[in-house]
Amino acid sequence: MQTLSVASSSSVSLGLRLRLRASWDTQQMLSYNPNAPKNPNKTPTSTASKNLPPTVTLTASTARMVESISELLKRPPPPPQGETNKRNELYLGYERWLPSPPKVKKPRSVYNAASLAYLGDCIYELYARRHFLFPPLNIEEFNDRVTAVVRCEAQDALLQKLLSDNYLSEQERDVLRWGKNVGSARTRTKKRVGAAVYNRASSLETLIGYLYLTNTKRLDEIMVKVGFSTDSSMPLILEESNGKSTIVCEEGIEPSIS
Repeated sequence: MQTLSVASSSSVSLGLRLRLRASWDTQQMLSYNPNAPKNPNKTPTSTASKNLPPTVTLTASTARMVESISELLKRPPPPPQGETNKRNELYLGYERWLPSPPKVKKPRSVYNAASLAYLGDCIYELYARRHFLFPPLNIEEFNDRVTAVVRCEAQDALLQKLLSDNYLSEQERDVLRWGKNVGSARTRTKKRVGAAVYNRASSLETLIGYLYLTNTKRLDEIMVKVGFSTDSSMPLILEESNGKSTIVCEEGIEPSIS
């Protein structure tokens, strides 16, 4: 590139000075190539790598929380396989233990995320209460255990575990993203745990509410993955003897009149 400078002076009486500067490129311009990459320095990414879900790594505090919840949800070892298969068919004589959901083909077009999170909060706590129903506990300990696993921190930790294990499908992750944007007032819980933890817990509740309406089998699989029991609560065995029903559990036998 070369530069040409031209300076001119006007009359001395005006005292003005004009300077003109021009430049031009002496290199030959390349011809236009419509097939050339727009950004040749950018490393091309394969289509397969774009579809991979983001990797989630558990922090030390979240890992400790998951370990604590897993220890709390730990159940006694199951009985022999034959007895388990026989009892898993029914729960207390019923084929289902969850209330039958209303038939909604596209919940996201009918309900907003806040409504599904409200429903999912109820379903999640129902799983927690049912899990700790056997063996029998006093009401204080029962309430303490349920409260420990329904807190926002616990829900957030279990969600992080599902994401780190890459257990959720892309559609389920999309529901999580949708549920994370649930608008809510600044409650005491949100102020205590922070907006990020609160929003992630709400997204898990949204997913649970969504799966309850669309796929209860998949909902059971996810709840089993995080540690909840969905079978016939193994310690419970009903036996009819002399006109009385007895409940056999880990802590002993408690007779009850039928």
